[in-house]
Amino acid sequence: MIKVAVDGMGGDHAPRAVVDGAVRAAREYDIEIILVGHKDLLQKELARVPSPPLNLKVHHAEEVVDMAEPATMGVRKKRDSSIRVAVDLVKRKEADAIVSAGHTGAAVVATTLSLGLLEGVARPGIAIAYPTLNGSSVIIDIGANIDAKPEHLLQYAVMGSTFANIILHKKEPRVGLLNIGEEESKGPDFMKETHRLIEESPLNFMGNIEGKDIFSGDVDVVVCDGFVGNIVLKVTESLAESTNILLRRELKQSVLSMMGAMLIKPTLSRLKRRLDYTEFGGAPLLGVNGICIICHGSSSAKAIKNAIRVAGEFVKFNVNEKIQTILSSKR
Repeated sequence: MIKVAVDGMGGDHAPRAVVDGAVRAAREYDIEIILVGHKDLLQKELARVPSPPLNLKVHHAEEVVDMAEPATMGVRKKRDSSIRVAVDLVKRKEADAIVSAGHTGAAVVATTLSLGLLEGVARPGIAIAYPTLNGSSVIIDIGANIDAKPEHLLQYAVMGSTFANIILHKKEPRVGLLNIGEEESKGPDFMKETHRLIEESPLNFMGNIEGKDIFSGDVDVVVCDGFVGNIVLKVTESLAESTNILLRRELKQSVLSMMGAMLIKPTLSRLKRRLDYTEFGGAPLLGVNGICIICHGSSSAKAIKNAIRVAGEFVKFNVNEKIQTILSSKR
């Protein structure tokens, strides 16, 4: 049985949301879940659950890396933190994957330092699946590496393409490089060099794309550095939230608009589900020699449950091994 170590203390709504999500996952999936964190707090939350599933257990960790702490300092000083202990379980082969909604930087540092990188990977990247007008696509990197070099972006293109192929079932994923224009001559020198490297690779490279193309679905993989990717992610989240608030306000302006809202309620519900990030669960940290799924800090129980599912899929389909094989063939 696949075993997933879950950071029970990570996230804005931990430990309750994490415990609830882990319980749901344990009941729905054939996965053994190891909740890592302060056992008294975790068991207190589990006490609320009638007949806790047998494929869920608690592994004690005394400390927590606070969100305000520097990632490296937090991991090095707090060796008994929930994220560090969860990563160590994978290192000792006592778990197959890690899920955390806690300090993203700490998760990246702990995983990279303890598990190392896949051969041929210089920097890990966080990938996220997101909805488009034509299904789903992947964007990488969204925050792991804010000082990327062309060779890093080439590796992201390979890893993102593998993710899209195996998890999103894209036969020949179309790869686009996020830039300020479609022409090869656009952007700073490192972007021009990145364009050349990806173009010369066997990937199905569609060239540069602009911000307006991200949600069109014209490409299956969007490649960018972590600085740009994180801004794209945060702007997108903010826009979605603001649009939802503005729509609710407008629909309450008159009796007629409220009646119209009732008529289109099923359509709005379907749209909400399609745009709901919790359906995707979490974002895989690609390039590390292990499976690590990083969740949004505000993750709900539903998001945690789906992140555990994604972790199980990455283990089941041997995603890392396939990334390693493709990277080796390109050297």
